[in-house]
Amino acid sequence: MKRVLILGAGTAGTMMANHLNHELDKKEWQIDIIDEKVEHHYQPGYLFLPFDIYTPDDIIKKIEDFIPKDVNLIKGSIAQIVGGENKVVMTDGTVNTYDILIIATGAKIAPEEIEGMKGEEWHKSVFDFYTFEGALALRNKLREWKGGKMLVHITEMPIKCPVAPLEFAFLADSFFKHKNMRDKVEISFVTPLSGAFTKPKATAALDHLLDEKNIKIEPDFAIESVDNERKVIVDYGGREIPFDLLVTVPTNKGDEVIARSGMGDDLNFIPTNKATLQSLAHDNIFVLGDASNIPASKAGSVAHFEAEILTENIKHFIKGEPLSEEFDGHANCFIETGGGKALLIDFNYTHEPVEGTFPFPGVGPLRLMKESRINHMGKLAFRWIYWNMLLKGTHIPFVSSHMEEAGKNFD
Repeated sequence: MKRVLILGAGTAGTMMANHLNHELDKKEWQIDIIDEKVEHHYQPGYLFLPFDIYTPDDIIKKIEDFIPKDVNLIKGSIAQIVGGENKVVMTDGTVNTYDILIIATGAKIAPEEIEGMKGEEWHKSVFDFYTFEGALALRNKLREWKGGKMLVHITEMPIKCPVAPLEFAFLADSFFKHKNMRDKVEISFVTPLSGAFTKPKATAALDHLLDEKNIKIEPDFAIESVDNERKVIVDYGGREIPFDLLVTVPTNKGDEVIARSGMGDDLNFIPTNKATLQSLAHDNIFVLGDASNIPASKAGSVAHFEAEILTENIKHFIKGEPLSEEFDGHANCFIETGGGKALLIDFNYTHEPVEGTFPFPGVGPLRLMKESRINHMGKLAFRWIYWNMLLKGTHIPFVSSHMEEAGKNFD
């Protein structure tokens, strides 16, 4: 029997396990998935945990609850991937061989990359919210914080869910207003980019929202260090910004096993064909989700679209057929803007976010690049969709894995 081996039972890996379980002949193919964790975390929920919108129970479930019964879940830690020999070596010395390997090992924060970031003030006055531990510690801090200078900071790109830092700033504004202490908090958004986002039209809209909410933007800030004693962040040009509370998104890197295996770039992301999702180094290795170096957003919606297309390409590969160059970088993201409203953006490799309607051209009911309550409801509904549809490999009705141009105002 031939074997598909999936590394990582997070969002992307779990989706692929479910998709392939539906599609591959069980008499010919065994599907195995490896992960050392016992919990599956709904990572978009980390954004809401610091503000007491979600509880830990809302975002944590058991990994095995989402792995099909016909798929073998191997619990353990990976030492090395040996691509040239079609094998994965575990830390206990066990060797797993494969015919097809799917790498979905994700991305992690690396605060140690910046001098002083993970210093004596880590999770005291310097916090992340990209980990469960960081988001929970920040929740506890915000419950008792009396105010001061808050910096919402991005270290460098790429990061998982590139809109999340903006969402945090907007939700912080709403949170402090609700607590009747907004006048005691000065919020600044500090970014290495020249504006709020990576795409020009979205940047203009989001810059306007930041200004409207009295959130100061500090652009073009390439951080060099965090001074824990003086409570300032310092960039390479010597520019300093003081803080009382620093909420940072540290450098994001691929898993360490990618470095140990000699398969990644400087940030441990794997060189991958951006249209087929096939590894550039090995024909029988495929990469999806946050683990690849493709120029698409590292987000759950992107992993969902990738998984649908990669499933078809795995079938092509098995049959010896040419792979379809179908993935267009499609990303669909809700942006919480506070006050029970949200924006929705829809874009791909070649088209930036623009105004329009989604998913039905001219009808909606969701409006692109416009704040609305229905978009906010869509953001909150995504958690149910994630647990009940995305992870299980269920297609979302009326939402294509390719970005639709109809209904969008390109000019």
